[in-house]
Amino acid sequence: MGRWGRQSPVLEPPDPQLQNTPPPPTLPPRTFMRQSSITKIGNMLNTAININGAKKPTSNGEASWCFSQIKGALDDDVTDADIISCVEFNHDGELLATGDKGGRVVIFQRDPASKAANPRRGEYNVYSTFQSHEPEFDYLKSLEIEEKINKIRWLQQKNPVHFLLSTNDKTVKLWKVSERDKSFEGYNTKEENGLIRDPQNVTALRVPSVKQIPLLVEASPRRTFANAHTYHINSISVNSDQETFLSADDLRINLWHLEVVNQSYNIVDIKPTNMEELTEVITAAEFHPTECNVFVYSSSKGTIRLCDMRSAALCDRHSKQFEEPENPTNRSFFSEIISSISDVKLSNSGRYMISRDYLSIKVWDLHMETKPIETYPVHEYLRAKLCSLYENDCIFDKFECCWNGKDSSIMTGSYNNFFRVFDRNSKKDVTLEASRDIIKPKTVLKPRKVCTGGKRKKDEISVDCLDFNKKILHTAWHPEENIIAVAATNNLFIFQDKF
Repeated sequence: MGRWGRQSPVLEPPDPQLQNTPPPPTLPPRTFMRQSSITKIGNMLNTAININGAKKPTSNGEASWCFSQIKGALDDDVTDADIISCVEFNHDGELLATGDKGGRVVIFQRDPASKAANPRRGEYNVYSTFQSHEPEFDYLKSLEIEEKINKIRWLQQKNPVHFLLSTNDKTVKLWKVSERDKSFEGYNTKEENGLIRDPQNVTALRVPSVKQIPLLVEASPRRTFANAHTYHINSISVNSDQETFLSADDLRINLWHLEVVNQSYNIVDIKPTNMEELTEVITAAEFHPTECNVFVYSSSKGTIRLCDMRSAALCDRHSKQFEEPENPTNRSFFSEIISSISDVKLSNSGRYMISRDYLSIKVWDLHMETKPIETYPVHEYLRAKLCSLYENDCIFDKFECCWNGKDSSIMTGSYNNFFRVFDRNSKKDVTLEASRDIIKPKTVLKPRKVCTGGKRKKDEISVDCLDFNKKILHTAWHPEENIIAVAATNNLFIFQDKF
């Protein structure tokens, strides 16, 4: 028994079939992109249109969203590797990271000129691009392990260097992102090309000199946390102590120390002895933003469990359980599927949390377990179409949600490239669209409305005309300003508010 829970030596996972898993290959000191898998990289992440001189909409003091930038190729021919799979701002919003299905991580940096402008603009430029994960093959199970980046999480910045965690289905990696604008030359024991000189050929003593070079951003892997998950990793979360983090798969949650790669501590295990008795799986997990001993995880049964690592080393028994009783009038064949929680996020204050199921987003008070304090329908008009959504597997889509910096608004995605913003103070909500038709200067996003029946108005779109292949699954909100990032297939849209 470890300090935090049941000890799981990483090289000896709980399941017998993984005991002979070979150790991960040793990583080189610096990883470069796999050029063959990156197509149109020049266009892919540098298409940007500024909003200089964007006109102010007439409003009653409420924020209206304006187009700022679009990143990614605007071609209709989209390769699967270019589809964005996660979006994440760092803690001060100066950096924005995206991961894609090709295993790449692209980091954008806030443009200093846009930040200093009056009014301030939310514009980002490509800062660094690197290949985080490669496709692998599990020879014991004869399964391919995709390179797709499932989650990215930033660590708090303590010096000029940035650190982030990225994960695919099986392996979490810690990356160091640093800048270098100087090089050293004139070594006595090394040639200019890096080869070691024969000491017998050293006839004079030289003093190495410092040479100024163009700014170079380097991404290098510092740690690799592997072989601890039998099932696919769906969540990672950095603890507030900045020393530990958790990784969660369908049935287990492991606690890691950032300096230790050869062992983790299993703190939640819901795997039954007989897999035929399995009734639920873990869908998301996150640490409390200020209490290092508290974390929450959600399940496919629509419940959220809060665990306190002070009460027990193994947190199979939760401290609190948040669950809303089902409305009998809405009971149907699809009730269990649409009640599954796809994402859970604790507020910045740590007092509240939001959960996203298929049709709605709910706000919970951590002091009240019986029911949510607020419920916002996201696309209730789809309730009548659950049968067709089940047939095309859209009903299993996992939408994420996020808070703004003041915990006063929440955002989540929908279909047809729609995304929804809810104001908790005014109780008003708006449906907006991330469309290529709006990528022009001075463009203010117009609210969109969906017509469910009867006579359709001019600005409305019929529910039968929605494109379910276009979906906003991943969104992020700047921690201090009203700047949002929305991932739409292979494009990253950046919007900001105008008053």
